[in-house]
Amino acid sequence: MGPRSDQTLLILGATGDLAGRLLLPGLGALVATGNAPDIALLGCDLVDWDDQRWRERVAESFAAAGANGAQAAALSGATTYLRADVTSPDDWRRLLAACDGSVVIYFALPPAIVERACHALTGVSLPAGTRLVFEKPFGTGADSATALNDLVTRLVPEDQVYRIDHFLGTSTVLNITGMRFGNRIFEPLLNAENVAGVDIVFDETLGLEGRAAYYDHAGALVDMIQSHLLEVMSVVAMEPPSTITARDVRDAKAQVLRATRVWNDDPAASSHRARYTAGSVDGRHLPSYIHEDGIPADSTTESLAEVVLAIDTWRWAGVPFRLRSGKALGHPRQEVVFTFKSPRWIPAGLTGGDQPDRLHMSIALDAGRLDVDLNVNGPGDPRVIKPVTFGTDLGPGQLPAYGEVLLNVLSGDPILSVRGDMTVESWRIIQPVLDAWRQNRVPLEEYPAGSTGPDGWPLSGVPATPTPVGPPQPLPA
Repeated sequence: MGPRSDQTLLILGATGDLAGRLLLPGLGALVATGNAPDIALLGCDLVDWDDQRWRERVAESFAAAGANGAQAAALSGATTYLRADVTSPDDWRRLLAACDGSVVIYFALPPAIVERACHALTGVSLPAGTRLVFEKPFGTGADSATALNDLVTRLVPEDQVYRIDHFLGTSTVLNITGMRFGNRIFEPLLNAENVAGVDIVFDETLGLEGRAAYYDHAGALVDMIQSHLLEVMSVVAMEPPSTITARDVRDAKAQVLRATRVWNDDPAASSHRARYTAGSVDGRHLPSYIHEDGIPADSTTESLAEVVLAIDTWRWAGVPFRLRSGKALGHPRQEVVFTFKSPRWIPAGLTGGDQPDRLHMSIALDAGRLDVDLNVNGPGDPRVIKPVTFGTDLGPGQLPAYGEVLLNVLSGDPILSVRGDMTVESWRIIQPVLDAWRQNRVPLEEYPAGSTGPDGWPLSGVPATPTPVGPPQPLPA
């Protein structure tokens, strides 16, 4: 492994899709921007690779991320690969003996293997300062998340456990805190007195993209809403933290989740589910979800989910939060939208002004925007109020999402990690919806791939985020 380092990043599942598509490019971006600490890199999997093949994969990922300097060459040239079964305590001892300094163990593995691997670790002595990094979903429900929390915190303290939500590593989500707490023009208005509703939407054009085995087990509700969009919601709705540090921010987010429930406690009336049929998206033909490779013929998994939630706090009581995410949709739309209440009074003699003001914040993974829909006196007759949209690009940030995540993990800052109690609350929130769907109390509808979703859904038929200074593109009431 070359010269000894103070820290080793051990990637489990090193030959898999997650490592190749996200983790290694994220590490490469850290190196390319000069933010990477001095580490050793060790890959592990059951696949029969050798050091040379592993180094080639690392070098290719680094090059794709623009990491071509001396640090990239040294790291990719010295990294090693070990074939090991992480459900075996003896193999764990062999892996840990090959690590330098403190160890960051990244579990890029299926959830069932993760749990077995953690059980195997209970009989193994871990180096001081070991950090454990887990991908979503964390558990399969509130009870299993609680049990898994108990298991991993027997291995290391909670502040050394990193439950990754890469959405929190995107600058576009972090921009929400800057917009809310850095602008007096917005923050005093973001409450139940002024806001009629909040929509958090992540509609994408992608289909399954080879993830059928995982996705059909999870579906849109678990894959996106249970983890990602509830996390975004907690940032959108949290009270101002005293500091932007892990403890204060995560306390504020956890308070939101504890106060959240399904709207009117009626999951059947407050949720929708659907899956796509054959169609075209961006010129690509997609088969029906049920005919995608790897999907069983009796599958009832949804590819589009929508849930309305209530947050029982002074700030948000009575404001519906609608969370929606889906695949194979014709218009990529990833944003948070605050819809404000109508003006109390428009003086007689003025016409128009019947469209509510809205604040749009992008949560796309590769770009950021802020747009504000307002009613103003337009050109021509000054007594006619017309809607316009003002907007600005916020930029994609210096690092990709996994670069931000890895930077925080390697530097020991858990601010972008989901705390254990928050994983349990997230499962608690959606469990009534899961139960209602399993009992067929909510119909599984259909929509053609490339459309905007089923007709009649509140957020279907909505175009993408507005462009600056022009006619706004409204959400249905």
